[in-house]
Amino acid sequence: MAAEDQAPIGSGFHDKSTAAEVIQGIDLTGKNAVVTGGYSGIGLETVRALASAGARVTVPARRLDTAEAALADVAGDIEIAAMDLADLASVEKFTREYDETGRGLDILINNAGTMACPLARVGPGWESQFGINHLGHMAMSLALAPAMQRTENARLVALSSIGHARSDIIWDDPNYNERTYDKWEAYGQAKTADALFALGVDRRGRDIGIRAFSVHPGGIFTPLQRHLPEEEMVALGWKAPDGTIPPMVLERFKTPEQGASTSVWAATSPQLANRGGVYCEDCDIAQLANESSERWEHVQPWACDDERAERLWEMSEKMLTEA
Repeated sequence: MAAEDQAPIGSGFHDKSTAAEVIQGIDLTGKNAVVTGGYSGIGLETVRALASAGARVTVPARRLDTAEAALADVAGDIEIAAMDLADLASVEKFTREYDETGRGLDILINNAGTMACPLARVGPGWESQFGINHLGHMAMSLALAPAMQRTENARLVALSSIGHARSDIIWDDPNYNERTYDKWEAYGQAKTADALFALGVDRRGRDIGIRAFSVHPGGIFTPLQRHLPEEEMVALGWKAPDGTIPPMVLERFKTPEQGASTSVWAATSPQLANRGGVYCEDCDIAQLANESSERWEHVQPWACDDERAERLWEMSEKMLTEA
C-alpha cells in the first residue's frame, strides 16, 4: 500500500521553502516535541521553528556543553537532556526520565545521524551507521511510545536521505561482519532503514493516533559532512578543487533553514492529516523513482515497501532484544 501512496499532494511549498515559512500560522502551544541532533545543522533550525510556534522542545544531546552553547540564543521553551544514541543504557535513562514526567509527546523527530564514516562498531557490535541512525532511534522511539499515546494525533518524523538510493537493507549481513565495508553503501542501508522504520511505526500507530513520516531534507552543508575529506567532496562534485562551491551546487543545495522545512512540514502540517507512512521531500510527498528521476530526487521502491518494513522491524527487534 505504501508505494501507491507516494504521490505529491501539491502542498504549495517548494524546495527552497524555509522552516519559518512552513510553520507560519501553526500554533503548537501546549505541545511537546523531542528533536534528536537538535543543536546543529538542520536539527537546530527544526528546534528553532517548533519553539517559535510555542512547543516545548526537548533536545537529547551527547555533548551537553555544545548543545547549551548552540541553543543559547534560540527563543522559546527548550530543555536539554543527556543521551547518546550509540549507548542503549543512555537511551533507556533518557526515555525513562522523560516518561516519568508524565508529559505527552506530540512530535518526535529522529534527526541525529552519522554519514559515511569509517567502519566503527557500537552496542554489541553493530555497524555504527546502522546502529546510530536506525537502531538507537528505534530503541528511543519505542520507549517513548507511551508518551506519544498520551496525546492526540502524535507524529514521528524519521530523517532519511536520498542516500537511501545507494542500498536496500543488506539482509544477510547488515553489520558488515563478512561483507567488505563500503561507507556509502552502509549509509544508504541506514537511510533506507529510517524510511522503513517510519513506515513500520505508521502501520502500528495509525489506529491509536500516531502517524509517521520519513523525510529527505535535501543537500545541505552541515556538520554531517565531518567524515568527508576535502578531496572526496571535490570528487563528488560538491566542491571545486580550490575549495569553493560550484554555482550549480549552490543552486541545488539548501541552507539549514531550508533543509529543516520538510521535517517541520511533516511534523506539523494539517495537509498530512489522515496520511502517513510516506517518504517526503521538498515539503511534499515524494513520487516513486523511475528511469527519468534525477539521482537526487524521489524515493526508491525498496524504501516504501510494506513487506520490507515488517521484515526490518522483526530483524531490528531481535537485534535490540539481544543487545
